[in-house]
Amino acid sequence: MEILWVLMAAIMIGAVLGPFLLRRRGGIRQVAPGSPDAADPADYGFALQEELDIRMPGPDRDLLDVLDVVQGSQSWKAASQLLAGTEVHGEVRWQRVQAFAGAASLELAQRPGGVSDNPGGQWLRVWRAEAPKDAGGAAVHAEFLVQQAWRSSTSGTDEFRIILEEAKEACSQAALLSPGDPVPYIIELSIARGLAYPREEFEQLWLKILDRSPAHMGAHLAALHYWCEKWHGSRDLAYNFAEAAAARAPKGSLLSALPLFAVYEHLPEVNLVRGFYQSEVVTKAVEGALFAVHSARPDDPMLAHVRHLLIFFLVRSERWAEAMHQLVHVDGHVGALPWTLSSDPAADYTVYRALAVGGYEANGGSPATLPH
Repeated sequence: MEILWVLMAAIMIGAVLGPFLLRRRGGIRQVAPGSPDAADPADYGFALQEELDIRMPGPDRDLLDVLDVVQGSQSWKAASQLLAGTEVHGEVRWQRVQAFAGAASLELAQRPGGVSDNPGGQWLRVWRAEAPKDAGGAAVHAEFLVQQAWRSSTSGTDEFRIILEEAKEACSQAALLSPGDPVPYIIELSIARGLAYPREEFEQLWLKILDRSPAHMGAHLAALHYWCEKWHGSRDLAYNFAEAAAARAPKGSLLSALPLFAVYEHLPEVNLVRGFYQSEVVTKAVEGALFAVHSARPDDPMLAHVRHLLIFFLVRSERWAEAMHQLVHVDGHVGALPWTLSSDPAADYTVYRALAVGGYEANGGSPATLPH
């Protein structure tokens, strides 16, 4: 029996790692680090692993500058000014609210208070106290509470529910301060997932978002989680939600990429079928995402999110050149799926980047043949 278990384990490990370790003719051959035959990502101008920014999927210089000011001075005013000048219905406001909330949450985790006179995230508490009618501060506070619930407590516990109930009230306050703003309702989507809203209640919440920003990609990604099999839906419900959004996507929208995120959310934990990533369902979703990327505005703030997930699937599908074309657009930032689910996002990303470079060069590619 023990021998049987060993054989089964060997088969499973080989099925997962084998495709990357030994390829058919024209694929990848593993070599020792430092070998003359080893592909070097640096030849393509890619950033060193330790230089990769894990906070965001792509650059937002204004946000980074303001974060430095806020965290350095512990003053909220620069954050308030940035959000006040950010378009209400766009993707950027939602990303910046998440970033400020995440910064405060991380500070609190690093300096929880107690004996400390300067607990982390104090600037957010002061912001809410000194400017209670500031819509940006209200939204950041609501998102902060959501992140605290998911980070510091266990789903389903009393503590988790209490924090999310407080976050729900904070969302209501933020919505009153900015009636046309979809962000408070987008924040509530995570609360709906954590508190297991009945479907009718969830759909009413979703309609409020569609009324305000019907093509909001970030909102669709947040809603997709609710419909997934691991939460309150199923594979079919998640696929139907994603495909319906893609079908009604306006020209230039990244919603055509949503089915790829649905596929990712339902990947098997262990894949024993070598051709899974060349299957019809994966190929169709990848092609939809590539179409979305090619059609989108170059400055679309959600573009980097789609490119990062495409890198994962294109490498797994052995589409090396296409993976390289995505890498040149996002390298330097790794704060996106699938890397953010890892304890070391930069390390996971660089593994896939190295595989892409190796596959590209094994099939005749070089830095000279890769357009930037």
